[in-house]
Amino acid sequence: MALRALARIDLGAIERNARRLAAVAGPAALCAVVKADGYGHGMVPAARAAQAGGASWLAVATAEEARGLREGGLEGPVLVMGALSPEELEVAVAARADVVAWREAFVDGLPDGVMVHVKLDTGMGRLGTRDADEATRVAEAVAARDGLRLAGAMTHFATADDDPGFLAEQLELFTPWARAIKAAHPEILVHAANSAATLREPAAHFDLVRCGIAVYGMDPFQDDPAAHDLEPALSLVSYVAEVKDAEPGQSAGYGRRFVAGRPTRIGTLPIGYGDGVRRALTNNADVLVDGHRLPLIGTVSMDNITVDVGDSGAEPGAEAILIGTQGGERILAEEWARRLGTINYEVTCGISARVPRVYTP
Repeated sequence: MALRALARIDLGAIERNARRLAAVAGPAALCAVVKADGYGHGMVPAARAAQAGGASWLAVATAEEARGLREGGLEGPVLVMGALSPEELEVAVAARADVVAWREAFVDGLPDGVMVHVKLDTGMGRLGTRDADEATRVAEAVAARDGLRLAGAMTHFATADDDPGFLAEQLELFTPWARAIKAAHPEILVHAANSAATLREPAAHFDLVRCGIAVYGMDPFQDDPAAHDLEPALSLVSYVAEVKDAEPGQSAGYGRRFVAGRPTRIGTLPIGYGDGVRRALTNNADVLVDGHRLPLIGTVSMDNITVDVGDSGAEPGAEAILIGTQGGERILAEEWARRLGTINYEVTCGISARVPRVYTP
């Protein structure tokens, strides 16, 4: 039976993407970022596939995500990159996760047994301290305390995908500080690179790279994943539930934002913004049916969209691809992102929980 909406996840693609990124980063290790439910792909299955491809670390944003990885049977190092309240810290510690620190007061409140990565803010302007001396003091406070272990020195790049100049400025700030910490504590991991920096700047690789979007086969530069030998892992699928004739003057959808100017045929797909097909794609997207690229027409509603089937021959029951490939055609998450004025990250993260994920090896 056809499902009204389905996300197909190719775990083999995630594994191959991880293997590709590990090769690019080598000899640095690969950390696969699996936060936000694996960028909409499913955190636990995606993490397993990334590990199979060579990821030796996993990273998340929240303590609950770390707990979810452990409950899903994932082993190996897990880094919680986000801020942690005292209550969240307890969850992270129970999940045997590494945590990030940049204030001595936070270190003072850590229980024994925690692995700590110290963060220098070199230009992202969010978490971390901008003061390199303070970051060094935090690192030394961790190293000096029995029961804690200094595990890493890190930063995060703000513009690796679109401004190499500022990336270079951040590297100039981070590199001497990180080298000094590494000289004093040779066992730590120095890490900074996201997907874009991993692919763009070998000087940013250090000991570990943290790749998110590229693991899922999407382009951190918002263009074409194939340019970096990456394979998109997610396809968003529906089907044609109804086809009806439309005469000139007849409309489709709320607000009559499509009115037929010629005789045509209109197909209805039972998927909508409740599933992650953003309303801003109204009259602003294509759908693949029987290998044909057909325009989405009319208003995207919560549960349905309409397409101009025209003379394509599409009939009820035909599979429809909103993101993915069919025949010789493809629609990338990057295409949606351009049409929406956003980034591919938001496209896949926005596919809602009511869309079942089905995994293929």
